[in-house]
Amino acid sequence: MLLTIDVGNTEMKVGCFTGERLSSTWRLTTDQHRTPDECGMLLTQLLRDDAVPLGEIDAVVIASVVPRLDAALAVACERSFGVEPVFLEPHRQTLMNVRTERPQEVGADLVAMAIGGRAKYGAPLVIVSYGTATVFMAISPSGEYSGVAIAPGIQISIDALVARTAKIPQIALETPKTALGKNTVEALQAGFIYGFVGQSEALIKRMRLEMGVEARVIATGGLAEIIAPNCALIECVEPYLSLEGLRLFHASL
Repeated sequence: MLLTIDVGNTEMKVGCFTGERLSSTWRLTTDQHRTPDECGMLLTQLLRDDAVPLGEIDAVVIASVVPRLDAALAVACERSFGVEPVFLEPHRQTLMNVRTERPQEVGADLVAMAIGGRAKYGAPLVIVSYGTATVFMAISPSGEYSGVAIAPGIQISIDALVARTAKIPQIALETPKTALGKNTVEALQAGFIYGFVGQSEALIKRMRLEMGVEARVIATGGLAEIIAPNCALIECVEPYLSLEGLRLFHASL
C-alpha cells in the first residue's frame, strides 16, 4: 500500500492507495510544532481506525510546503512503517515541465495537483485551489505547468476583517439567498461568497484569454465546495487531486 501526505499550511491531507484506488482519506490540522512521536502516533492511529494493517504500508510519498514538519514526518514514517518517505520536489520531478522563472519556488502541493488534474482531465486545464490561499494554476495545451495566480484565501480574508473591525462577527461560510444582505451576517456572506466567485470568474476568463484556449476548469481544496456551486465556469470539484498526483509521481520513480 502507498501512503500519500499533502502538507499544507492549514491542513494535512492523508490518503492510502490500494493499487490505483484511493481507499482511505483523512484531514488533519497542520501543526508545525509536532514531534516525530506525535506525527507517528496520529498516522498510525488513523490507519488502525480504518483497519489498515501498518505492515502493509510499503511506500510513503509526501508533498510539503511546511519545511519545519519535513524531518518529523520522515522520522515518523521510518519508525512507524520502516519506510523512508520520498518528497516531491517540483524542480526535480520528471512528470511535468514547470515553465516558470524559478521552478524550485513552486509549491510541491501545486505540482501534485497539476499532475493529478492533467492525468484525469487532460490539457489545457485551469485548476483552482481554495485553501489557505486561493491559487489559480494554468496547464498549457502541451501539458506544461505554465503559470499561476495567487490570492488571499477565503478564511484568511474573513479572519483579517474580523480582527481589524470592532463589530464584525465570525460567520459561517454559507451561500446567502441574495446578494442584497438584510443583516450583518447575510451582508458578509454575500460579500465573501459572491466576491470570491467574481474573483474566480475574472481570473479564469483572463487566464483562458492569455492561454488562447477555452481550457477546462476544475476546483480543489478545502473550501472548493463552497465556491464551485456558485461559479458556472468550474466544471467539478476534486477534493483529493494532490493525493492522486502524489500516487502518479511515486509510480514514475
